[in-house]
Amino acid sequence: MANTRGIAVSVEPTYLETRSSPDSSQYFWAYRVIIENQGRETVHLLSRHWMITNARGELTEVKGPGVVGEQPFLKPGESFEYMSGAPLNTPSGMMGGAYQMETDSGERFDIEIPTFSLDRPNQDVFLN
Repeated sequence: MANTRGIAVSVEPTYLETRSSPDSSQYFWAYRVIIENQGRETVHLLSRHWMITNARGELTEVKGPGVVGEQPFLKPGESFEYMSGAPLNTPSGMMGGAYQMETDSGERFDIEIPTFSLDRPNQDVFLN
């Protein structure tokens, strides 16, 4: 979990075996994000900036307005939760980044999305 200016962000990834195809180097994770306003001012989520790194250290950046088509307002004590997904061409990697927020007074600031691991469960069992 990361907490920036009273805005807490937590992420829980899940490997989706049914959406993945290891033989084709395609691996897919779903992730659940919870954004909690533990501060004293209402904030508006404007945009996201994800940095996704595969096991070879190759970086992909994803930037855009809002999250899952929404730009939520969070009053003090409110939270917003959403699910999304990320593909990788390696069986592991990392994600992290930032959301740009805006206060009612128009001040813009970034909050940290904590870096988390994308790890495929070890399912390769070889019997000798």
